[in-house]
This record gives sequence, C-alpha cells and structure tokens, in this order.
Amino acid sequence: MQTLDKSSLQTSDFSFLDNSLTIAGKTFQSRLMTGTGKYRNIAEMQQSIIASSCEIVTVAVRRVQSNAPGHEGLAEAIDWSKIWMLPNTAGCQTAEDAIRVARLGREMAKILGQEDNNFVKLEVIPDPKYLLPDPIGTLAAAEKLVKEGFVVLPYINADPILAKRLEEVGCATVMPLASPIGSGQGLKNAANIQIIIDNAQVPVVVDAGIGAPSEAAAAMEMGADALLINTAIAQAQNPPAMARAMAMAAAAGRLAYLAGRIPVKAYASASSPLSGTING
Repeated sequence: MQTLDKSSLQTSDFSFLDNSLTIAGKTFQSRLMTGTGKYRNIAEMQQSIIASSCEIVTVAVRRVQSNAPGHEGLAEAIDWSKIWMLPNTAGCQTAEDAIRVARLGREMAKILGQEDNNFVKLEVIPDPKYLLPDPIGTLAAAEKLVKEGFVVLPYINADPILAKRLEEVGCATVMPLASPIGSGQGLKNAANIQIIIDNAQVPVVVDAGIGAPSEAAAAMEMGADALLINTAIAQAQNPPAMARAMAMAAAAGRLAYLAGRIPVKAYASASSPLSGTING
C-alpha cells in the first residue's frame, strides 16, 4: 500500500484550482474585497487590510473629499501601489449624483497614482432607513457610466432580472446584497443570489450583510466569485483577526465550490462498505 506523507500534499497539488479573479481584464489573486468605513481608527483599518490579504479596497469618494469623521487622511493611509482602489458612490440618492461622484472618484484614483483605474462601485441609495438600493436609478446610472468608459460594479438588491439587465448594459460585475448593509444578518437572500450566480456571465460579488466567516464561506460555496465585507470586519472586537478569518473563509468556500460537495440525501449512506464484514 502506498503511504502519503506531508510533502506529497503541498499547495502546488491544487494548482489546477485557479483562485484568481478577473474583472474587466484585470486579475486579482484574492477574492475578498474590503472597505475603509466604520473602523475605530486608521491603524485598525491598516492592520485589517494587511491581515485580509485583499487587493481591492473600496473608498467612499464623498467622505474622503469632505474629510468626514474617520476618513481624515484615509487616502494617504493606504499603499495604493499594492491595493487597487474601488471608489464608491456611497451617499448618492440619485443617478445624476452618482454619476458626478463616480467622475470625482476616477480623478481621485488618478491623483493617487492609478492612472488607468476606471473602476467604480455604483451605489444609488435614496432610502435612509433600510439603505436599499434604487434599481431604476442604478440601471440608469450604470448605462451612462459604461458609455463613459467606467468599469461599473453595481450594488443591487438580489434581483435576478435587474442583475441580468445590468450585465447586458455592460457592467463588469453584479453585487447583490446578502442582507441589509451592516446588519450582520447573513445570507437572507440566498435563493435569489443562487439564481443570479447560475445565470451570470460576469463575476458575482456578494456584498453587504455578511456577519461571520461561516456566512462568507457559505456564499463562496454557492459559487459566488468574490465577497465585499466591511462592517463585519471593522466593527469586530478584533478587526485584524476577523479580517484574517474572513480571508480564510473566502478561500475555503471557493475551494469547496471547486471541489464539488456531495449531494444532500434524505437517508443515511454508510461510509464503509457493508460487503466483506465479519459476521459473529
């Protein structure tokens, strides 16, 4: 019988399971995106970004430009030669406002050294209580921004029809919410997210509502291409530790999805064969 040793179980054995994420022709090795809001201080944010091993960090353009509380000096606190900036239109309530802020975000990325960065996380949120995105305004803004050469990553409710329409107008991803922003409720929209994943021809990034690494892993096991997690990390008792946990969960969930889980059965199935057993 051939025996296995640790040296035969190296990561390279799984090299065929490509973990890279490609958005609009740009490739990233991490499938976890993080944010910059809600941290107690800049140091915790910096430590968490490093611990997460993420390569994409979203930044609220309005809050950075206005030096909103918690965002003072934020643009200079991150090494943008190593992290890809994802400007977002947080705080915009109309399509027109989001388009204007997206343009400002592109200029901000250029000023910080990312001359070829046309990415924007599109958020159009007129609802101050539940913070649910406006589907009509999002689609209108996306159409305009795509025509202007933006790589649009739209934040949406888990609506399969809207996701397909956004894909058809040229969005680079779709970003359905798992549950309301910052709620930590987890995958409340799993059924619709699964429909979006099954029908999308662009990466699906599960955004908002993830509260624990188990939920992050579950979203990746469904076949999501990536996650965007902010509050669950920033508001944890130990943000860097939670950032690392989320990174590990995203990687484990992706590997599990590629490995292919067993089907769910309504009955037991013995793990050892019954033939050849010794009868007393």
